[in-house]
Amino acid sequence: MQKDSLEIALIKYNKKTWCKSALLGFFIGLAVIVPGISGSTVAIIFKLYDQFLYAVGNFFKKFKICFLFLLPIGLGAVLGFGLGFLAVKKLLELLPFAVICLFAGLMIGAFPAVKDELQGVEMTGKRVALFLLGVLIPLAVGVYSAVSAFTGAESGSGVLNAPLPLVFCLALVVGYVMAITQVVPGLSASAILMAIGWYAAIMGGINETLFSNTSLLVLLGGLVVGFVIGFFSFSKLLTIVFQKARAGAYSMIVGLSLGSVITMFFNGDVAAVYLTWAKTGISGLDLGLGIFLLIVGIAAAYMLVRVQRKADGEKKD
Repeated sequence: MQKDSLEIALIKYNKKTWCKSALLGFFIGLAVIVPGISGSTVAIIFKLYDQFLYAVGNFFKKFKICFLFLLPIGLGAVLGFGLGFLAVKKLLELLPFAVICLFAGLMIGAFPAVKDELQGVEMTGKRVALFLLGVLIPLAVGVYSAVSAFTGAESGSGVLNAPLPLVFCLALVVGYVMAITQVVPGLSASAILMAIGWYAAIMGGINETLFSNTSLLVLLGGLVVGFVIGFFSFSKLLTIVFQKARAGAYSMIVGLSLGSVITMFFNGDVAAVYLTWAKTGISGLDLGLGIFLLIVGIAAAYMLVRVQRKADGEKKD
């Protein structure tokens, strides 16, 4: 019955819902580049999450209806990725901490939308354990990356000096994990790259000299292949998990979302900002603007959550 209802939802597009899906795609594309933005969280806010998972997971099995449903999302994703890369690359060079604060604020403001999925659910010992595990996973990765940066140990970007087959294999795994972030609410692909110390190296390496850097090309190729494999396979898996244990899955997802917010301020890439401040003094502009943008991000994302909550209430009435 659930599959039938999802199929019906996939084919009923009008001008408003088509634009809504395109906006969702824009955030998904942006999430690949921008630390702190979760396309899946936006999908939950827009009440398109289950349909999105179903369409991706059944893309090859029910190609036509899934393709038509995903078309506006895909177009929006391309636009979001392109604009996100151009804007974020420049802003991170000028005011890195302020930009991170804005993205962290967006994650914090959108967090209630993820938490709403557990409304009325009894938190058993198993679900609490899944929640805590979700919190600890991003924290563990972020702590490792930050400690490596503070102690001067080789960061995750040192993978570029490894043999090319190893570079590809590692990138394949990371690409798969990045794909998971696109279907698991509260996570961000770029936040994962920041946590392992790859984000700055990749963003800085994508320039006019890219094609002369064989290691970076192999790394990017591995990320793309891993991402594509993970995007389709994990979406199908998550759909099945939600059908069998939705409350347990969301207990862990809420934990992952919360842990990712904390990790935004404690990972290898942001540690470089702290080290710079330790040497040259805290940048008043970067810090002051960061606090302001943190508040703006929280307010903007929470406003979007409130708007969708109101729309859902009107539908019920």
